[in-house]
Amino acid sequence: MAFEDPTNLASDTAMDESRDESVSGMQEVAAYPVDTDLSPAAEPTSLQGGATTVPPLPTPIPTPVLLRTFSGSYRSPNTPGFQLELRVDVDGAHPLRKLSADFFSLSGATLSYFGSFVVDSPVITTTSSAIVIRGPGRFTWSAGASVVQVTIPKRTIFQPAAAATVSFFSTGGAPGASYVCPFGSRYLRTVQIETDRVSDVTTPVFTSYNTGTLPSGGAARTLSVVAAYAEASIQMLVTSGSDVINISEAGSNAKWSDAELHASMVHHFSVWHEAPQWAVWQVVCQHHELGDGLLGIMFDQQGLQRQGCAVFHAGMGGTGPTQLREQLYCYVHELGHCFNLLHSWQKSLGNPPGVDRPSARSYMNYPWRYPGGEAAFWAAFGFVFDDPELIHLRHAFRNNIIMGGSPFATGSSMSNPEIMADPVSDRSGLQFRIAGAHDNFALGEPVSIHLSLSPSDLRGKTVYPHVHPSQAMVSVVIAKPNGQVVVYEPYIDHLMSGKTEFLAAGQSIEDVAYIGFGKGGLYFEQPGSYTLRAVYHALDGSRVLSNVLKLRVRNPATAENDELAHLLLGEEQGALFYLQGSDSEALRAGNDAFDTLLEKHGSHRLADYVRFAKGVNAARSFKTIHKEQPGGMRVRAANLSEAHSLMMAAATGKGTIDDLTRMRGLNKLAALHHEKGDEKSAKSSLKLAQDIAALRAAK
Repeated sequence: MAFEDPTNLASDTAMDESRDESVSGMQEVAAYPVDTDLSPAAEPTSLQGGATTVPPLPTPIPTPVLLRTFSGSYRSPNTPGFQLELRVDVDGAHPLRKLSADFFSLSGATLSYFGSFVVDSPVITTTSSAIVIRGPGRFTWSAGASVVQVTIPKRTIFQPAAAATVSFFSTGGAPGASYVCPFGSRYLRTVQIETDRVSDVTTPVFTSYNTGTLPSGGAARTLSVVAAYAEASIQMLVTSGSDVINISEAGSNAKWSDAELHASMVHHFSVWHEAPQWAVWQVVCQHHELGDGLLGIMFDQQGLQRQGCAVFHAGMGGTGPTQLREQLYCYVHELGHCFNLLHSWQKSLGNPPGVDRPSARSYMNYPWRYPGGEAAFWAAFGFVFDDPELIHLRHAFRNNIIMGGSPFATGSSMSNPEIMADPVSDRSGLQFRIAGAHDNFALGEPVSIHLSLSPSDLRGKTVYPHVHPSQAMVSVVIAKPNGQVVVYEPYIDHLMSGKTEFLAAGQSIEDVAYIGFGKGGLYFEQPGSYTLRAVYHALDGSRVLSNVLKLRVRNPATAENDELAHLLLGEEQGALFYLQGSDSEALRAGNDAFDTLLEKHGSHRLADYVRFAKGVNAARSFKTIHKEQPGGMRVRAANLSEAHSLMMAAATGKGTIDDLTRMRGLNKLAALHHEKGDEKSAKSSLKLAQDIAALRAAK
């Protein structure tokens, strides 16, 4: 039977407490004195004259009786109606003094998530026999009885854990529904974790690190990934599946792309499916195509997100204390993204926005971004999440944390547009510039920006050499024609190493970024004027603002341009431009639109963008999961002839693909031709790349 509001049910839904005799999970214990005399009987003593007397009995010493703590998870029985899964967080190790819960509706053989609530600041009352926790709740629906009261009897460690009675009241005090929830576990959430390894990884998969081996800001203890999350009250259950993935799945270059990682997850993650579930996949790799400076990524942002992440041992593998420390940090950090935790300095990008905490001593900060630098971070870091992150891990609404639930960092709205304003002063010694491929775009045309970092200090500067928005050192703010101000969120984030680079005067680091599509969907989907500004987060904590860039997106002036906009505008098309092509079945509609565009409008300049993306994709082999195929996988081999035809045509066409993108694509194509022994094609690709570079230098 379904109900509209589980807080207002009749009280007979409560379960008799005699059915709460669950003893699973032993909780932490506390001392409690009980006035019981356990001393032996006193013997009489003789006095002078033969008289005897019984001496006074000694004062009884209270004997401590160990009590169970109350914190943990509780769940009402599976009977028709609403089921309640309660989390109590009031004592034990690092309590946050909160309650939270999820409601599920049971109808026939189906159990469906209904909603969640949190009690942020309850009043906690302890009596001789029980604890009572009461306060107003925040609900995901409009609850009729929004005051929550939880009562849990005291139990010794020799008794079964008591059930929690959860009662709801209106703000006026009228009683609502009541549930009896037997104790389940001392953990507040439970997640399955599967860790797979790629065959070319040359160093051991991380198991544990003693945090006292090197200086740190916390107590010395031995931590594994499971133990690190246990300290946050999250139980990680290791699944039986643990594949060794053949490096051939990464293609001939033995380097993983994000698309290949996703395809591999679908094939190897033993419990994977496109549905929210408390299960996560972590794969240990050697190399990513972005280079060995990449330590880890939460790559899974196709379909239902946050189900998988990867770590890369090329930059941190080994068994020395420094490597083990970095492995613990990185393994836990990437899994944190799967729980929907943002970086410490990016909390304002969440929905709703949080407070940025660049000085947080947390797994979710970057050591090299911490005030004072990497050494200062490790000296202060206690190998913990900070309290706001613990609140999320323990008490976030279910869909905002469960893998496959809400998208990563849901929404990109920014309530404070003052980031667009000039700083009061800038003594960073750095100059950060952005420019568009051009300043006038057709509706649907891929929008890319060029980013350049250089020292303004004649003595040069040491910098993080990462200026692409996906590498976390750069944020891009976009003011849209309708007045909305958003922060661009890259489709996929990359965790880079903290290695620095010295820039002498006159040198620069530059990159180009396609920003037409990201986690916030399409960013230039409406005609009008856009204002952009970028921020580079420097080594010393400075926020180096770029110039202000103004771009215009034109209304389609002809029927052909209108049809082109229709074929180019779409989230699947945006993902294809971001990934530079893909064979993914999930992006079939986008590829179909691209094919239609080339067939009907192949001579239009906008077709060159499509040719280039399809050419890059054709140059690489691509693995897709097909259960009917032997081994469950179909491999499409690279087609260098097709790639050469498409990319050369796009690079010399009427389009306005930026120079850096063309040069990099052609240089990579030339290298692939060289590997295959096709020197003629290699030379023609390289020659065109060199011509573009010469023209660019002459500008």
